[in-house]
Amino acid sequence: MLKLKSELSLPAVGLTGFETPLCEEEAAIQGVVHQFARDVLRPIGRELDKMTAAEVCAPGSPFWSVFEEAAKLGMTPDLLEQFEPAVAHRLESMIGEEMGWGDAGLAVSLTVMNFPLEMARAVGNQELVELCAGKIGCWMITHPDKGTDVGAFDMQREWPAGQPGNKGSMLARVGADEIVINGQCSAWVSNGAVAQVALGYLSADYGNGFLDENGRPHGVTVIIPLDLPGVSRGKPLEKIGQRALPQGEIYFDNVKVPKRFAVALQDEYYGNVASAWSFAGTHMGQVFTGVARAAFEMALHYCHERKQGGQLLIDHQLTRYRLGDMLRRVELCRAVARRSLAYARQSPSGHPWATASGKVTVTEEAEKVVTEAFRLFGGNGTTLEYPIEKLVRDVRAALIEDGENTMLTTRLGYLCQQLYAEGWTQG
Repeated sequence: MLKLKSELSLPAVGLTGFETPLCEEEAAIQGVVHQFARDVLRPIGRELDKMTAAEVCAPGSPFWSVFEEAAKLGMTPDLLEQFEPAVAHRLESMIGEEMGWGDAGLAVSLTVMNFPLEMARAVGNQELVELCAGKIGCWMITHPDKGTDVGAFDMQREWPAGQPGNKGSMLARVGADEIVINGQCSAWVSNGAVAQVALGYLSADYGNGFLDENGRPHGVTVIIPLDLPGVSRGKPLEKIGQRALPQGEIYFDNVKVPKRFAVALQDEYYGNVASAWSFAGTHMGQVFTGVARAAFEMALHYCHERKQGGQLLIDHQLTRYRLGDMLRRVELCRAVARRSLAYARQSPSGHPWATASGKVTVTEEAEKVVTEAFRLFGGNGTTLEYPIEKLVRDVRAALIEDGENTMLTTRLGYLCQQLYAEGWTQG
């Protein structure tokens, strides 16, 4: 029905832009998380950004206080289960956006922290739930020589004919009662430098070799306590951006894990990979919607205080166009991120490349917003005095993080080919 106003007024607008009305619980949760992002994540993120990677991880670092403060929020993994799906998904999006608005690196760290626990809850293994509860987790899937290749699912279309698949350098031998792990994960594992427990995805030998008849590696998904004998770590990774996110290698030398810690064995492995990636990939969209919004807000504020050509920047017509275009892109990020999340959570058969397409769109658009904000700051944007330069560095990593965008888009093309072969669009 047409809604009529009796007089001209400005549109309803909130933290998340042109939002439909929030219920009381939504508004309260959004307000609490925004305050946490403003008062904890943003200042600590800026402080950590100036430190070395080793200093970030060291005892006494402000990094550790983030987890203490986050625990006070009560944002446990089961919080959203009390809401209907539509409300739960909007809340999940808003929480992720506020975290990203505060600091991208810390937002990713706090999200990944609970990933082993989420998997333990999903498979209903109470022993693993208790093992992971209250611990900092990481998602360990990439290897030094097996990065993008972890997503090579379709050997017929993606892999050279007659060539064996890439089993990588993080390997497991699965026995009757235990799993023996050797090798290492890549330096890009988020929380790898500080995690206490890992959700590991490893190429596996069940007694019949590491590869199936098509050359695709067998695998095992296992939750690994990182205080076991034989576990060691490399130096924390020095990066240009997201410096508050501790990343680094984890090494395994004949590490023995009880087989009951496995959450997906041979026949279930690739289904588990797809489910986990679909779940995790949605968070990148929410976090970098927040980064885009932060850059837009910084630019909007700066344009109201900086004069050029005898008047404030905001009074120049071209500046208004540029800000309007930035806001449009932020709204695009939010819409795509939320749709991707809702699909991943509600579809009976999601897929990581469907989810990844949302991540690609959001991070590409966020990079455009951050770059435009940086240019509006002019020379000031290049200095360490203004926070926009940090967002420039943080958002660049997102184009590669959780899958390099060009490769993810190529794999979306593979998915188009597969779906077409099954009759999609041919009706």
